[in-house]
Amino acid sequence: MSKTLEGKVALVTGGSRGIGAAIVRRLANDGAAVAFTYAASDEKAKARAGEIEAQGGKALAIKADSADAAAVQQAVAQAAEAFGRLDILVNSAGILIAGMVDAYDLADFDRMVAVNVRAVFVATQAAVPHMREGGRVITIGSVTADRSGFAGSSVYSMTKGAVASLSRGLARDLGPRGITVNVVQPGPTATDMSPEEVIGERMGALMALGRMGKDGEIASVVGFLAGPDAKFVTGAALTADGGYLA
Repeated sequence: MSKTLEGKVALVTGGSRGIGAAIVRRLANDGAAVAFTYAASDEKAKARAGEIEAQGGKALAIKADSADAAAVQQAVAQAAEAFGRLDILVNSAGILIAGMVDAYDLADFDRMVAVNVRAVFVATQAAVPHMREGGRVITIGSVTADRSGFAGSSVYSMTKGAVASLSRGLARDLGPRGITVNVVQPGPTATDMSPEEVIGERMGALMALGRMGKDGEIASVVGFLAGPDAKFVTGAALTADGGYLA
């Protein structure tokens, strides 16, 4: 198989687990050198990097809490220094703290905004100076930007709507430089944080395809946007939700 990202350098925030880990694997399999950030598990992150290197790829695990703007900036700088530049930034780090509006803690509100929105802006702002024409910025949003779907998701939905709007604006800012900016909006997806064996039957009933998504299926959309076939796609929100919004 051809390596469509051979010679490219990617940074994936939140790349040690779930959808982020699947994205790291996909980009590495497509030939990119991949740096990724993680917030907690040193052992799991090092194992992820080791898997890629054992298969002949290049990987770098960087500990950085996306709620800390300085840590995000430093992670971008470290990735660019290690590999010489950046071609692809994937903003995958995100958190969900659910709660009803009349009892929602402002500290939780601020952390959600910091991780899900501010970190996207900070990482993009820091990465762009290291990018050349053909650069890619891809953010993992959510179908909740268009349909909250359940009570207690108002703040999360707001953050995902915000990054969709932000990405459209960034596409205008960076278009003249040949850098594309897009959002991938997954629907319910099976990960270690959303195990299919626990919620699959309930969520599958809401999907046109009758099942939850797989993390690799979301990563495949990211792979498309990162690759040469998507060079005319920018300012878009691509939904991969198994018909949840249909």
